[in-house]
This record gives sequence, C-alpha cells and structure tokens, in this order.
Amino acid sequence: MQVQVARIGKPHGIRGEVTVQLFTDAPEERFAPGATLDIEDFDANSLVGAIAPAGVLTVAGSRWNKKILVVRFKEVANRNDAETMRDTRLTFDSATVGSDDEDGYYEHDLIDLPVYLAQEIGEDGYLPEEPIAHVVGLQTMPTQDLLILENVADGEEVMIPFVEELIPAIDIEEGYVVINPPAGLLELNGSDDEDEEADDSERD
Repeated sequence: MQVQVARIGKPHGIRGEVTVQLFTDAPEERFAPGATLDIEDFDANSLVGAIAPAGVLTVAGSRWNKKILVVRFKEVANRNDAETMRDTRLTFDSATVGSDDEDGYYEHDLIDLPVYLAQEIGEDGYLPEEPIAHVVGLQTMPTQDLLILENVADGEEVMIPFVEELIPAIDIEEGYVVINPPAGLLELNGSDDEDEEADDSERD
C-alpha cells in the first residue's frame, strides 16, 4: 500500500533544498540519505517528470530548521527545480517496511478511531458505549508527535502528546485508542474559544 509521507513546500535557498509538510511519524528514517520516495500521480510528460523521469526522488540529505524539515533531493538541482516540485506529494510502499517499524503508527491507521478515557474502562476491560472523541490527525514534530482528537461533545480539536503515559493503549486491529490525559486538557481548547468570545463581547 502506498502511504503518503510528505508534501513538498516552498524552496529553501538557491541550491534546490525544499521544505516539506510531514505526514509520517518517522521523518528521520523516511528522509535518511539514500532513501527513495515515489511521486504521487506521476506524469512522465510533466515538468516534474522532466526533473525526476523515473517518478522517484532520492534523498541526498535533510536537516531541521526549527520545526520545519528541509530536504535536499539528488534530482532537484536548483531553486527553479525546487519551485517546480512544489506541492508534489511523496509516498512509499508500506509493504516494504521491516519488522523494526512494527511499533510505529501511520496516520491513515489512526484516523477515525474512537477514543476512550482510561478511567472509564471497566475492570472487565469492556469499553464504554460511546467514545469521548475520534482521532482526526497525527502531527509530527521534531521533539514530540501530537495526536489530534475531535471531541464528540463539542467538536473541538485537542492535541495530546504521543507518549505512553498519556496514550496507554492503541489497538489498530480492534479499532480504538485509550487516553489518560491530565485534568482539563480535553476542555482546554473549548475554554480558550469561550475566553475569546468573552473578550469580543467586552470590546463590543
């Protein structure tokens, strides 16, 4: 199965480097020197095809610039090439992933999974009838990934650090996520919105 890894963003500098929007929780591996990534919806007769005629980009190097990953591809020689590659989406074949990746999760595996609070799970292990949220995204960061949830009650989005202490269980096969967030985290975004609305009304 082809899995999206990233979308190429704007050029960085004059030597063909590009920024990338990440869709993977393993950027250091996917963008290691020598790694190859497939170009999604590749057209050999396009401008992109002229730069990468095989429909593949080879990573020459990558580095973090604050929270943005900057990548250099062997096929992208200069800033003009980098601009041509802008908005190109890159994929890899998940069937080629080795056993070392078995503990990792891909965003497409997590999207739409129901989320339950650890303290609401019965001693018999049965899940509550209704989840408190659903997974809507996975944000990859240099130091800590974030799981993005949408609350069932109010539709607000909440980000939870992707660590075992806060997310003690993820069962892809059974299809659910268990979280153990600190008090108030799930209401944090909603309260911020209410504060903004209150400030607006005071100004009016």
